[in-house]
Amino acid sequence: MVRDPRIGHPLLRHALSAGALAAVVLLRWLLDPVLGDSLPLVTLYGAVAAAAWLSGYRVAIAACLVGYVACSLLFIDPRGRIDLDNAREVVGLAAYLFTCALIIGLGEAMQRAQRRAVEGREVLRVTLRSIGDAVITTDLAGRVSSMNDAAQSLTGWTVADARGQPLDRVFHIVNEDSRQIVASPAMRALRDGVVVGLANHTLLVRKDGSECPIDDSAAPIRDENGQVSGCVLIFRDVSVQRRLDQSRTGQLITARLLAAIVESSDDAIISKTLQGTIQSWNAAAERVFGHRAETAIGQHISLVIPPERIAEEDRIIERLKLGERIEHFETERLRADGQRIRVSLTISPIRNDAGEVVGASKVARDVTRQRLAEAEREKFVTLVENSTDFVAMFDLQGMPFFVNRAGLLKVGLDDVDAARRTPLAEFFFPEDRRRILDAFLPSVLQRGHGEIEVRFRNFATEQARWMAFKVLTLKDKAGQSIALATVSQDVTERKHLEDNLRRLASDLSEADRRKDEFLATLAHELRNPLAPLSNMLAVMQRAEGDAGVMQRARDTMQRQLGQLVRLVDDLLDLNRITHNRLELRPGPVELSTVIRQAIEASQPLIEAAGHQLHVTMPAEPIHLRADPARLTQVFANLLNNSIKYTRHGGTIELAAQREGDQVRVSVKDSGIGIPRDKLERIFDMFTQVRRPIEQPQEGLGIGLTLVKRLLQMHGGSIEARSDGEERGSEFVVRLPVVAAPLATAEPPPAAAPLRGRRILVVDDNTDAALSLAMLLEMTGNTAFTAHDGAAALEAAERYRPDVLLLDIGLPKLSGHDVCRHLRAQPWGQDIVVIALTGWGQEHDRRRSHDAGFDGHLVKPVDYDALSQLLASLHPERTPG
Repeated sequence: MVRDPRIGHPLLRHALSAGALAAVVLLRWLLDPVLGDSLPLVTLYGAVAAAAWLSGYRVAIAACLVGYVACSLLFIDPRGRIDLDNAREVVGLAAYLFTCALIIGLGEAMQRAQRRAVEGREVLRVTLRSIGDAVITTDLAGRVSSMNDAAQSLTGWTVADARGQPLDRVFHIVNEDSRQIVASPAMRALRDGVVVGLANHTLLVRKDGSECPIDDSAAPIRDENGQVSGCVLIFRDVSVQRRLDQSRTGQLITARLLAAIVESSDDAIISKTLQGTIQSWNAAAERVFGHRAETAIGQHISLVIPPERIAEEDRIIERLKLGERIEHFETERLRADGQRIRVSLTISPIRNDAGEVVGASKVARDVTRQRLAEAEREKFVTLVENSTDFVAMFDLQGMPFFVNRAGLLKVGLDDVDAARRTPLAEFFFPEDRRRILDAFLPSVLQRGHGEIEVRFRNFATEQARWMAFKVLTLKDKAGQSIALATVSQDVTERKHLEDNLRRLASDLSEADRRKDEFLATLAHELRNPLAPLSNMLAVMQRAEGDAGVMQRARDTMQRQLGQLVRLVDDLLDLNRITHNRLELRPGPVELSTVIRQAIEASQPLIEAAGHQLHVTMPAEPIHLRADPARLTQVFANLLNNSIKYTRHGGTIELAAQREGDQVRVSVKDSGIGIPRDKLERIFDMFTQVRRPIEQPQEGLGIGLTLVKRLLQMHGGSIEARSDGEERGSEFVVRLPVVAAPLATAEPPPAAAPLRGRRILVVDDNTDAALSLAMLLEMTGNTAFTAHDGAAALEAAERYRPDVLLLDIGLPKLSGHDVCRHLRAQPWGQDIVVIALTGWGQEHDRRRSHDAGFDGHLVKPVDYDALSQLLASLHPERTPG
């Protein structure tokens, strides 16, 4: 595209035109005190000329008209309006328009002339940039006036640097052979006014000192009068041509070298056309086939092919026409004396300069003796064909010539022929090849034998088989190694067994260690509450009626008994979860209620440790569908964990926030933190972080395991975070939120005091039975005891109780059998029978129900739970 000779963007030019018009009107206004009514339009002609030059005739016409209106209103009487009724005004307007027309016409003519000049220069510029040759022009004094891109690239000079420089400085040339400076042909062209060609073997010395060979010519530039006004120099880089010439010379030398190699080769090398006509026949071909070159050249290649194998040659030609190379193709050929020999052929296509296949080069190696030797060796193959080991033989180049059936099966090959086409290196995985090929096999050749365990590759499945690769050398009569043989055993199962045994040993060792730690911790944790229980019993024996001491003793015993119950409950819960026997009782739950209950459960521990607890809850209620008791257990365990692993006077933060369809609850502490190597294992069973020496180790290491399993059962997750030891810990819980609020269930009514009943307590633990009977009598009931199944039936028939609290694991008769016998009696069908046992799993409850029990409570029984159950099953009675 030819560039517009006018400057700038059209909008800019229009803006400049409008600015010029405004400027001349302003100028006339400034001159108005001097000029008065004289020459009111005198300044407008400059604005019209500027608009014609900048924006063209249309904008100039507009400037002419707008300028006249402005000046007529401002400077021509009567001012403020245009009066065309005045003849003088009309004549002035006509003269003004005529003058403006001349100005606009002259401006448009100048623009067109300028555009034609620009077009001419643009055509010349594009032409010079488009041609591949370098072009330099000079003035009459021989100074550079212009250069195209090719000239800048070849000389290393830019147009800006070269313009005005003497040509000899920019276009510095020397003779390639003598290194003498060569006079520029441009100077002769300027002097004589003739076209001058460059001398051969001329080098251009670039600005950076590098050189390149060039050729071409210089010619004078003449003006319209035929006088020389400058010179144009055209030159090109001929480096490629020089390299082509050198390449042809090198190819000739290479051809001669190849001819010498072909003649001295021990392999028969033959060339032929695609029609099968022999074109070359080296000395080795004469020895192998027995035909002299002068008799073979010009004949068809069937000269050496047995008649029954002619079709084989046709197939070879078809593959060659497709450009394929044929390697290690074994077949039979005929000698001049009629003897058949075994040859290995490598056939390559010969192409012309256009890349078309025009013939073939054939390299034939006589392998008759080698194959005879193989045949002799194969006599021994039958001894190992039925072996289950991998048995193979391969030559010193790593090409197998025998693999037994078991070996083929192990590596996934169909037959021996497939094995013979597969180099030994490919039998191994790539990462194992170097140690076999570069280290092991060379040592075998040196020592005569060797053994190594390595992975063999199954070509069909790409699976690995570990093999005990045993290799020995096969030698000829002279003691020279001629091949290698292997009898290798598959040790994959043994390797797997070893790996499994090592892994099992490691797992067992770790399990044994963790078991020992768990048992030691369990013993420690059980002794912790047992010690104060024992102490407080002794205190109560010596209290001598001191009510304050007795109350403190009871409070301590109640706390420690609660700790024992929590330990046992955690163990039972973990066992139920592990065996998928824990059943949730999901219902509508509000998160803040669960959090509040968890905090209430942990508050005594928080206060005892002197910690500060900060709780942040969202303003809106968060509704969940969950088992409230289990979810309370989750957050209580997390709080207790932070309490245990934070030094006295620490900080614990509990924060909850809504995140889409989930709620995120984090429990963060300023405690001892979690080592990075334990972050992934902190939720494993019996895993604990060592606490500071001033803080005793507590717990069984199952709290976080329970938390994770319970959250997973609720469709939630938990993540442990810590920046390392002494940097605190954070546990982040995520739970699904119920889309719409659900109605919460009313809390169960408080249980009425248990009194006024005849109750038989049956337990083989005498202390357990008597203590519960004492508690029942203290609350207004009549209690009896028995300690085995037979005694339970006798006591029931004698006392006819309202309620029977019956242990399951009893001597003589089990609790289930006692209940069945009781239900078989007319007087026993209305008795409320409740199982009071240490077995609390779901199938235990089902067995109790099937045996006829009305309820099932787990030891140690909570007295309020017992009262509530009896209130629902049996009305209260008045004693007596």
